[in-house]
Amino acid sequence: MTDVTTTVKRIAVLGSTGSIGRQTLEIVRALPDRFRVIGLAAGDNLNLLEKQINEFKPELVYYRDREIKLSTDGYRLAGLEEIAVHPGVDIVVVATSGKASLNAVLAAIKAGKKIALANKEPLVMAGEIIMAEVKKKPRSQAGTPAVPEKLKQTHQAEILPVDSEHSAIWQCMNGEKLKPARIILTASGGPFLRYTATQIEEVTPEQALKHPSWKMGKKVTIDSATLMNKGLEVIEAHWLFGIPYERIDILVHPQSIVHSMVEMEDGSIKAQMSCPDMRFPIQYALSYPDRLANPTLPKLNWDRVGSLNFELPDYKTFPCLKIAIEAGKQGGTYPAVLSAADEVAVDLFLNKKIPYSCIAKVIERVLERHQNTLNPKIEDILAADEWARVEVNHWTS
Repeated sequence: MTDVTTTVKRIAVLGSTGSIGRQTLEIVRALPDRFRVIGLAAGDNLNLLEKQINEFKPELVYYRDREIKLSTDGYRLAGLEEIAVHPGVDIVVVATSGKASLNAVLAAIKAGKKIALANKEPLVMAGEIIMAEVKKKPRSQAGTPAVPEKLKQTHQAEILPVDSEHSAIWQCMNGEKLKPARIILTASGGPFLRYTATQIEEVTPEQALKHPSWKMGKKVTIDSATLMNKGLEVIEAHWLFGIPYERIDILVHPQSIVHSMVEMEDGSIKAQMSCPDMRFPIQYALSYPDRLANPTLPKLNWDRVGSLNFELPDYKTFPCLKIAIEAGKQGGTYPAVLSAADEVAVDLFLNKKIPYSCIAKVIERVLERHQNTLNPKIEDILAADEWARVEVNHWTS
């Protein structure tokens, strides 16, 4: 049995007031002798951020509106990138939504950090660029604005997946010398698994936000209902594990016990299972390569689980899934347009400006109008993102 190190890992949480951020801090709260919070970053929920600052006493804090004065003190205000590359941070938990953390992720990679990645957008938008940076040999980053000389690091950056599906694949592949023959991503199917076309037309935001298995933020919950989430995860898996799209399959698994599977060259299949609770993959990313006992995490009660069911997804009822996979295969700036168009369309749906069934139609329309740029630079990706947002609003206004 491997000895578990007692070294305290120092973490920064980007997106600390969101669902993943809050659950990350639950892990820290349950295991205070293992983790220490160095940096916290949040967007708008300043009341919760103040409570987190008072409890975890971070050295660095970021929040969007600097005009507002927090009632707490004892920390220094810093930017997202500064927090991500700080020499006192061992692991950067990226739990923001949207593209906000893209530059911070790239800066953290260049600084040789371990990145517990929960945010989908960086890999979806710029997977090729990000993974190319991860694979580069460790080097001094002197002269790079995001990583000044005094912050240079020499160790290799590493991305530690936090999504339950990618964490499951990662765990199943640990110890294997060869890449799997096939990856099987599982999906709960969301709240509308058995809905007819007529029922889909009448879906409300309130219904879509009631996920049967997981507790997540609003955007991710809607993406799970449309299965866009699963399409984005296919793109992520392609970049994270270097697996061709043709070897990534999807199975609907309503019980959400099997979080994903890998099929080996000899036909053997490994699966990772646990209760549907995001604290499992979060803790594994934080504690890797160790596993830590945590009495606050639920245990599977097998006599209550009953049967485990699997079926193929219905691409006709959930067109976002096919749209996302096709955009991933096209590559270039298509995934960035996909991600941005989906974000705006979901927001329009939540604000009851478009019906649920129009989310896929809006995204498809915007992708059809996009002129793809292959082998894009970051500037091209960000420009495509901005174009898509304007295009959605123009088309739906």
